[in-house]
Parts: sequence; structure tokens; C-alpha cells
Amino acid sequence: MRVTAAVLLVLCLLAISHAWDCREIVNIKNLMQIDAGLGQVVATDTSQIPYYLVGDKWIRLPGSLKHITVGPAGIWGVNKADSIYKYVAGNWVQAAGLLKQLDAGGEQFIVGANMADTPFCLTRSATVGYKGPGSPIPWTGLPGAVKYYSCGPFGCWAVNKNDDIFLMSLNQECQNKGWSHIDGKLSMIEVATDGSVFGVNSAGSVYTRDGITASKPEGTGWSNIPMCMRMGHVTYDLGRLWVVSKTAVTMVCTH
Repeated sequence: MRVTAAVLLVLCLLAISHAWDCREIVNIKNLMQIDAGLGQVVATDTSQIPYYLVGDKWIRLPGSLKHITVGPAGIWGVNKADSIYKYVAGNWVQAAGLLKQLDAGGEQFIVGANMADTPFCLTRSATVGYKGPGSPIPWTGLPGAVKYYSCGPFGCWAVNKNDDIFLMSLNQECQNKGWSHIDGKLSMIEVATDGSVFGVNSAGSVYTRDGITASKPEGTGWSNIPMCMRMGHVTYDLGRLWVVSKTAVTMVCTH
């Protein structure tokens, strides 16, 4: 059975090599979620063990997390109880509040969504200055309802429970003008440090948003990135696309 799976994976990689050069990450297994930003990569596995990539080695981080993120705002995560943590000097320090998912890709501010799909934002000063209990943590509630939420230099993208896609302009003080609806359907979405946007739909297909610029943050349309496995999670940084399949196979692709 394992030989058959390996053969299928090789055929899969060959099939998509015309557009993206992909290879399986063999020294980490059973990843559930992965996030890349500012040259750093973090991930959690199906046992909720967090990892940090150093060179080609995955270093186990302390604690247990269901979601982890890295970016200009640092390294943050949430556990199965939705408790929020920031990685400070080699240890996790808990922050007040409850979120099921969060993202550190904004301009040193944090965004996230709670179990009721309410979006939140934490200002740059509070995010950068948070060192542990006693530091202020004034979460700002935002309009709308989203289940997954990610920010970059040209705006924040999110999807709701119906897989509808939205874009918001959000600054370091969490000021915004609400959501703008974007065409298409995605079940998760990630914004890279350079502003690139990637997502996965409910069928496991991977897409990227074309034409994004500072003057046109909404871009021009979606392009499919061929994958012969159903994907569940995607992230992108410094020319590398990281994808995790619904069967927990992790690949890294370059264009």
C-alpha cells in the first residue's frame, strides 16, 4: 500500500511540474496547517504539535497548538481551547481572549476569528508590545462574520461559512471601512508578505489571485494552480508555495 501511495505521489508531482516544480517534504509527517512569512515557516501536525523550520530541519516547539502563524507581528498560536499565545524569548505567553484562528501577516498587527466567526484586530502597538500577562491586549471587534482571515501589505482577505470571499483595508490602528465582496468561493485563504493571495476551495483545488498591486488590492481574477491531490491548506513566501493535502502530505513548490 505504501509503495502504491509513493508511486501515485511521484505521478502527481510529474503531472504538475509543467507549471510548478513541487517536491514532497519527507522529514515531516501528518501536518495539519502551515504558515510562512518573512522567510520563516511554522506548522502544526494532526497531534497539534507545533514546529519551526530551521534550514531543512523541523524543530519542535513547546506546547500544543491547533493553529500557528508567523509574520511581521511575530509568532502566535491558538490551542484546542481557543486560548491565544505569543512566542516570546523561547516560550509561549498567553494573551487574553479566545480565537480559533489568527494571522500575523499584517503590518505588525494581529487579526483573527473566534468560534462565533466574529473578526478581531489587535493594534500594532499592542501586538509588538505584548510580553505576557500585564501587557495591554485591547482586541477590536470588526464588522461581519468570517471563519478564516489573513492580512498582507495591501489588505486583509477572509472567507465566511459559505466560502464567500471578502477584502478589507485595515491599518495598524485597526481602522477600516468594512468588507468588499470578491468573486469566487474558497474555504481558506492566505496572504503572503509580498501581498500575493492563495486559497483552497472545498473541493481541494488551489487558486491564486492575479493582478494584485498597491493601487488595485482586489486584483483582477483567480487562476487555478493544478494539483492532483485534494489540498486542505496553503501558504506562500519568498517564491515558495507550501501545500498540505487533505491526507496530510506536505509539498513545497516553486514557479
